Amino acid sequence: MTQRGIGRAGNAINGRYRFVTGIAMKTLTELIGTALPIVQAPMAGVQGSALAVAVSQAGALGSLPCAMLAPAAMREELAAVRAGTRGPFNVNFFCHAQPEPDAARERRWRHRLGPALREFGLDPAAIPEGPGRQPFDEAAADLLEAVRPPVVSFHFGLPAAGLLARVKAMGAVVLSSATTVDEARWLRDHGADAIVAQGLEAGGHRGIFLGNDLATQQGLFALLPQVARAVDVPVIAAGGIVDAAGVAAAFALGAAGVQAGTAFLLCPEAKTSALHRAALREADARGTALTNLFTGRPARGLVNRMMREYGPIDAAAPAFPLAGTASGALRAAAEARGSGEFSPLWAGQNAAGCREVAAAEVLAELARGVPPGLLARGGH
Repeated sequence: MTQRGIGRAGNAINGRYRFVTGIAMKTLTELIGTALPIVQAPMAGVQGSALAVAVSQAGALGSLPCAMLAPAAMREELAAVRAGTRGPFNVNFFCHAQPEPDAARERRWRHRLGPALREFGLDPAAIPEGPGRQPFDEAAADLLEAVRPPVVSFHFGLPAAGLLARVKAMGAVVLSSATTVDEARWLRDHGADAIVAQGLEAGGHRGIFLGNDLATQQGLFALLPQVARAVDVPVIAAGGIVDAAGVAAAFALGAAGVQAGTAFLLCPEAKTSALHRAALREADARGTALTNLFTGRPARGLVNRMMREYGPIDAAAPAFPLAGTASGALRAAAEARGSGEFSPLWAGQNAAGCREVAAAEVLAELARGVPPGLLARGGH
């Protein structure tokens, strides 16, 4: 068979093999060492090591989100994952550029939220600065070197070349999220070993990083085949996948694997709050929307009073993650009164598909949609 013929044959097997100059590229399970080509999406604030361990033990790639963890907590959670599973796991970080504080913009934002803040007894001018979300840095790399995780993933692009080189030197496979074909090509060219194609349906923060125009954002099943054709690394489909039918559709469109997050939000291993769980049970009635009110970056969550009254998108919100100072204080005050109406209730568009079952049961359902040829023999 000619090299051109080999390439066509490889691409026709629904992601089983892709070819680069006639040589078969690794499948996702071969690359990350799991039995299942399934990744549990890292979900900062609603999960910790317990969910990552449960998913890893069940044969998929469990993920530990570290974007909101202080160094001591990160060290503790990493140790818990390493002790809890013999299988591969993923450690996730944000790699955004920290903005310079803008006092005038912050004052305008607090004035904008003033009525709601005062409703909960808060003085807009007296809210202290919060910890925010820190990007991946040298200190985080130092912690990783002591653990040497098999997989490290990033959101909002990739870290600086020197930091990425440190991660690669640990032997880690590097994943990152793309929301456009241009972002996917950029990630491939700058060192990503596999790419998460994040459709517009996905819950939580958009991974957009080569601009801020939401008009460029596409649904998964429009984005996925374009990315799969554009890059020669495994592509992981993310956004709205909560069952076997969604998994099967993703593989039919060229995915090498799938990533699911919202599907795990009601699992007992997740740290999803009682208020968030209650809102998920009303997902059909609430619906979801993209909002920048809580952090300054667009993210998808269940619609609540905050989104209805202030947005959901408001240009006045300070840059990520600075918007979280005032909105975080408002959230805490409302939650203290038993209300989630000012909380970021992150969830994807298919949130009604959440089930209150163990993580292993969620994975069993997702695995039914994986083509048999893509299941690793023996796993880990």
